[in-house]
Amino acid sequence: MVTTLWASEKTLLVYGDSLSAGYGLNDINQGWVQLLQDKINQQRYPWNVVNISISGETSAGGLSRLRNTLDTTKPDLILLELGANDGLQGIPLKSFKSNMEQMIALITEHDSDIILFEMQIPPNYGPVYTRRFTQIFTQLGQQWDIPVVPFFLDGVAGNHLLNQTDGIHPTEKAQPLLLANVWPILEPYLQID
Repeated sequence: MVTTLWASEKTLLVYGDSLSAGYGLNDINQGWVQLLQDKINQQRYPWNVVNISISGETSAGGLSRLRNTLDTTKPDLILLELGANDGLQGIPLKSFKSNMEQMIALITEHDSDIILFEMQIPPNYGPVYTRRFTQIFTQLGQQWDIPVVPFFLDGVAGNHLLNQTDGIHPTEKAQPLLLANVWPILEPYLQID
Protein backbone atom coordinates (compact mmCIF):
# COMPACT_ATOMS: atom_id res chain seq x y z
CA MET A 1 0.00 0.00 0.00
CA VAL A 2 1.42 3.37 -1.01
CA THR A 3 1.31 5.88 1.81
CA THR A 4 2.47 9.43 2.34
CA LEU A 5 3.72 11.36 5.36
CA TRP A 6 1.01 14.04 5.31
CA ALA A 7 -2.41 14.79 3.93
CA SER A 8 -1.58 15.59 0.32
CA GLU A 9 -3.16 18.32 -1.70
CA LYS A 10 -2.93 16.47 -5.01
CA THR A 11 -3.51 12.93 -6.23
CA LEU A 12 -1.22 11.10 -8.64
CA LEU A 13 -2.87 8.01 -10.09
CA VAL A 14 -0.76 5.17 -11.47
CA TYR A 15 -3.00 3.30 -13.89
CA GLY A 16 -1.16 0.31 -15.24
CA ASP A 17 -0.55 -3.40 -15.46
CA SER A 18 1.74 -5.89 -13.71
CA LEU A 19 4.78 -3.67 -14.29
CA SER A 20 3.28 -1.11 -11.92
CA ALA A 21 1.38 -3.58 -9.72
CA GLY A 22 4.67 -5.12 -8.60
CA TYR A 23 3.98 -8.59 -9.96
CA GLY A 24 6.30 -11.24 -8.49
CA LEU A 25 8.09 -8.94 -6.07
CA ASN A 26 8.74 -10.40 -2.61
CA ASP A 27 8.13 -6.99 -1.07
CA ILE A 28 5.61 -4.72 -2.82
CA ASN A 29 7.18 -1.80 -0.97
CA GLN A 30 10.22 -2.26 -3.21
CA GLY A 31 8.16 -1.66 -6.36
CA TRP A 32 8.80 1.46 -8.42
CA VAL A 33 5.45 3.01 -7.43
CA GLN A 34 6.26 2.90 -3.72
CA LEU A 35 9.76 4.16 -4.50
CA LEU A 36 8.06 7.03 -6.32
CA GLN A 37 5.97 7.94 -3.28
CA ASP A 38 9.09 7.74 -1.12
CA LYS A 39 10.94 10.11 -3.46
CA ILE A 40 7.98 12.51 -3.57
CA ASN A 41 7.97 12.54 0.23
CA GLN A 42 11.73 13.15 0.35
CA GLN A 43 11.35 16.06 -2.08
CA ARG A 44 8.40 17.33 0.02
CA TYR A 45 6.06 17.56 -2.95
CA PRO A 46 2.42 17.59 -1.77
CA TRP A 47 1.31 14.57 -3.77
CA ASN A 48 -0.28 11.29 -2.75
CA VAL A 49 0.27 8.32 -5.07
CA VAL A 50 -2.67 6.00 -5.65
CA ASN A 51 -1.81 2.78 -7.47
CA ILE A 52 -4.75 1.17 -9.31
CA SER A 53 -2.64 -1.18 -11.43
CA ILE A 54 -3.78 -4.72 -12.19
CA SER A 55 -1.61 -7.57 -13.42
CA GLY A 56 -2.66 -8.73 -16.86
CA GLU A 57 -4.55 -5.51 -17.61
CA THR A 58 -5.10 -4.60 -21.27
CA SER A 59 -6.22 -1.32 -22.80
CA ALA A 60 -9.76 -2.73 -23.13
CA GLY A 61 -9.85 -3.65 -19.44
CA GLY A 62 -8.38 -0.30 -18.48
CA LEU A 63 -10.97 1.51 -20.55
CA SER A 64 -13.83 -0.48 -19.01
CA ARG A 65 -12.98 0.58 -15.45
CA LEU A 66 -11.56 4.05 -16.08
CA ARG A 67 -14.68 6.20 -15.65
CA ASN A 68 -15.44 4.70 -12.23
CA THR A 69 -11.79 5.01 -11.21
CA LEU A 70 -11.69 8.69 -12.17
CA ASP A 71 -14.93 9.39 -10.30
CA THR A 72 -13.61 7.59 -7.21
CA THR A 73 -10.02 8.88 -7.07
CA LYS A 74 -10.40 12.34 -8.70
CA PRO A 75 -6.74 12.42 -9.79
CA ASP A 76 -4.87 15.58 -10.72
CA LEU A 77 -2.36 13.60 -12.77
CA ILE A 78 -2.44 10.11 -14.27
CA LEU A 79 0.51 7.95 -15.27
CA LEU A 80 -1.03 5.79 -18.00
CA GLU A 81 1.09 2.63 -18.15
CA LEU A 82 -0.88 0.23 -20.33
CA GLY A 83 -0.20 -1.57 -23.59
CA ALA A 84 2.33 -4.29 -22.84
CA ASN A 85 -0.32 -7.00 -22.56
CA ASP A 86 -2.06 -5.79 -25.73
CA GLY A 87 1.22 -6.12 -27.61
CA LEU A 88 2.06 -9.51 -26.13
CA GLN A 89 -1.42 -10.78 -27.09
CA GLY A 90 -1.20 -9.37 -30.61
CA ILE A 91 -4.33 -7.25 -30.18
CA PRO A 92 -5.20 -5.51 -33.48
CA LEU A 93 -3.41 -2.17 -33.54
CA LYS A 94 -6.57 -0.28 -34.54
CA SER A 95 -8.38 -1.61 -31.45
CA PHE A 96 -5.44 -0.86 -29.17
CA LYS A 97 -5.09 2.70 -30.45
CA SER A 98 -8.83 3.30 -30.17
CA ASN A 99 -8.87 2.08 -26.55
CA MET A 100 -5.95 4.34 -25.67
CA GLU A 101 -7.56 7.34 -27.42
CA GLN A 102 -10.81 6.79 -25.53
CA MET A 103 -8.95 6.63 -22.22
CA ILE A 104 -7.02 9.81 -22.98
CA ALA A 105 -10.24 11.58 -24.00
CA LEU A 106 -11.96 10.48 -20.79
CA ILE A 107 -9.04 11.60 -18.63
CA THR A 108 -8.99 14.95 -20.44
CA GLU A 109 -12.73 15.38 -19.80
CA HIS A 110 -12.01 14.92 -16.09
CA ASP A 111 -9.43 17.76 -16.23
CA SER A 112 -6.56 15.50 -15.22
CA ASP A 113 -3.08 15.77 -16.69
CA ILE A 114 -1.68 12.65 -18.34
CA ILE A 115 1.76 11.16 -18.84
CA LEU A 116 1.79 8.23 -21.25
CA PHE A 117 4.31 5.39 -20.92
CA GLU A 118 5.80 4.02 -24.14
CA MET A 119 5.98 0.25 -24.43
CA GLN A 120 7.99 -1.90 -26.76
CA ILE A 121 7.42 -5.59 -27.35
CA PRO A 122 9.43 -8.57 -28.59
CA PRO A 123 9.17 -9.13 -32.38
CA ASN A 124 6.92 -12.22 -32.02
CA TYR A 125 4.32 -10.80 -34.42
CA GLY A 126 6.87 -9.56 -36.93
CA PRO A 127 8.78 -6.31 -37.35
CA VAL A 128 5.89 -4.36 -38.91
CA TYR A 129 3.49 -5.01 -36.00
CA THR A 130 6.24 -4.39 -33.46
CA ARG A 131 7.28 -1.07 -35.00
CA ARG A 132 3.71 0.18 -35.51
CA PHE A 133 2.76 -0.81 -31.97
CA THR A 134 5.52 1.35 -30.49
CA GLN A 135 4.75 4.23 -32.88
CA ILE A 136 1.22 4.47 -31.48
CA PHE A 137 2.54 5.96 -28.24
CA THR A 138 4.41 8.74 -30.06
CA GLN A 139 1.38 9.38 -32.28
CA LEU A 140 -0.93 9.66 -29.27
CA GLY A 141 1.49 11.98 -27.50
CA GLN A 142 1.60 14.29 -30.52
CA GLN A 143 -2.12 14.06 -31.26
CA TRP A 144 -3.18 14.88 -27.68
CA ASP A 145 -0.17 17.06 -26.80
CA ILE A 146 0.77 14.92 -23.82
CA PRO A 147 4.24 13.87 -22.64
CA VAL A 148 5.43 10.34 -23.28
CA VAL A 149 7.96 8.53 -21.11
CA PRO A 150 10.35 6.92 -23.59
CA PHE A 151 10.43 3.12 -23.36
CA PHE A 152 9.49 2.48 -19.73
CA LEU A 153 11.62 -0.69 -19.51
CA ASP A 154 14.71 0.94 -21.01
CA GLY A 155 17.84 -0.60 -19.50
CA VAL A 156 15.78 -3.42 -17.97
CA ALA A 157 14.12 -5.34 -20.81
CA GLY A 158 16.24 -8.19 -22.08
CA ASN A 159 18.63 -8.09 -19.11
CA HIS A 160 18.31 -11.45 -17.36
CA LEU A 161 19.91 -10.00 -14.22
CA LEU A 162 17.08 -7.48 -13.88
CA ASN A 163 14.14 -9.71 -14.82
CA GLN A 164 12.35 -12.50 -13.07
CA THR A 165 12.60 -16.02 -14.45
CA ASP A 166 9.70 -15.35 -16.83
CA GLY A 167 11.95 -12.88 -18.66
CA ILE A 168 9.19 -10.25 -18.65
CA HIS A 169 8.70 -8.87 -15.16
CA PRO A 170 11.42 -6.75 -13.54
CA THR A 171 13.04 -7.79 -10.27
CA GLU A 172 13.32 -5.66 -7.14
CA LYS A 173 16.80 -4.65 -8.30
CA ALA A 174 15.28 -3.17 -11.47
CA GLN A 175 12.67 -1.03 -9.72
CA PRO A 176 14.91 2.02 -9.10
CA LEU A 177 15.81 1.98 -12.81
CA LEU A 178 12.12 2.06 -13.75
CA LEU A 179 11.63 5.05 -11.47
CA ALA A 180 14.68 6.72 -13.02
CA ASN A 181 13.07 6.32 -16.46
CA VAL A 182 9.91 8.08 -15.25
CA TRP A 183 11.24 10.80 -12.95
CA PRO A 184 12.68 13.31 -15.48
CA ILE A 185 9.33 13.53 -17.30
CA LEU A 186 7.26 13.47 -14.12
CA GLU A 187 9.08 15.86 -11.78
CA PRO A 188 8.13 19.11 -13.57
CA TYR A 189 4.45 18.18 -13.09
CA LEU A 190 5.00 17.65 -9.38
CA GLN A 191 6.36 21.18 -9.04
CA ILE A 192 3.24 22.84 -10.51
CA ASP A 193 1.14 24.65 -7.91
